[in-house]
Amino acid sequence: MRRLLSLLIAGVVLGTPVVSHAQSTADFPNRPIRLVVGFAPGGATDTLARLLTGPLGQELGQTIIVENIAGASGLLGWRNVASATPDGYTLLLAENAVAIRPGFKDMTPAFDPVTQLEAVAAVAHSPLALCVAGNVAANNLQELVALSKSTQKKLNYASAGTSSVATLVWEVVKDGAKIEAINVPYRGGGPAMAAIIAAQVDIIMASSQVAKPLVEDKRIKAFAVTGKRRSPALPNVPTLAELGVKHADVDLQFWFGVFGPKGMPADVKGKLERAIQKALQSPALRERLATLDITPDFGPAAVLQKQLVNEIKNWSSFIEAKGLTAN
Repeated sequence: MRRLLSLLIAGVVLGTPVVSHAQSTADFPNRPIRLVVGFAPGGATDTLARLLTGPLGQELGQTIIVENIAGASGLLGWRNVASATPDGYTLLLAENAVAIRPGFKDMTPAFDPVTQLEAVAAVAHSPLALCVAGNVAANNLQELVALSKSTQKKLNYASAGTSSVATLVWEVVKDGAKIEAINVPYRGGGPAMAAIIAAQVDIIMASSQVAKPLVEDKRIKAFAVTGKRRSPALPNVPTLAELGVKHADVDLQFWFGVFGPKGMPADVKGKLERAIQKALQSPALRERLATLDITPDFGPAAVLQKQLVNEIKNWSSFIEAKGLTAN
């Protein structure tokens, strides 16, 4: 009898966590969810996160709280999420910077998003625009290439950090279009664009939504966009493909995806994936994103994971081939 009682007690004790875990995932989410952005408020990633919280919260029946953990080009935010409990209550909205960093072997500390993050869903993409200051003596990309090779005073480029998406995209565009320009680093996209507006620097890669009003006011000029199609924000600006620019096999647009800590339960990840898909179908959200030239582009977890792996491979190959370093 004692042995039987001991076995029953042991069974109850050992079984309790399993039952508790099943209940905790079955009623997910039963408290607010934290959505981390690895950059300061006001940028494209932060804006997208805040617009997504409303419809996503409605689908999940919970509040989504955006938390900005800025620093080290997104790394602080990524590491914060990677170290969180993988229960679905801490998520990350990341852009392709998370796939670019692993290509810089000299960057410390190292961060491997494939082993440290769990892909949940692809969310959206948005193009960049190749822009120049208003005083640059060129009116299209062909003239800019010619000017870069003929002028006695070399053209220069305003970069927003060595490993930023815009800077790496510029390196690819510069290589494909054969533009010669000297890198001038700034502490972020804002100061870099301010230098272009003031005609202190010649060239910049900017998000299309940032470039749009400045191009319309003729404060800067846009010569190409990086999307596969022309941008609704800059409909008169050709794509790189239209201009015959061939480049390395990397995605030259901003792309955004939701990740969580590695090891999230499959049912929780599936519920989040389905909720994000439905949220991105919201007419109000799609209309607001259209004004920002951000295109909803849902992809399930497997699609985002494959994209991440491919991007890391392709960016690493380009960075190594060109001998680029983070410092």
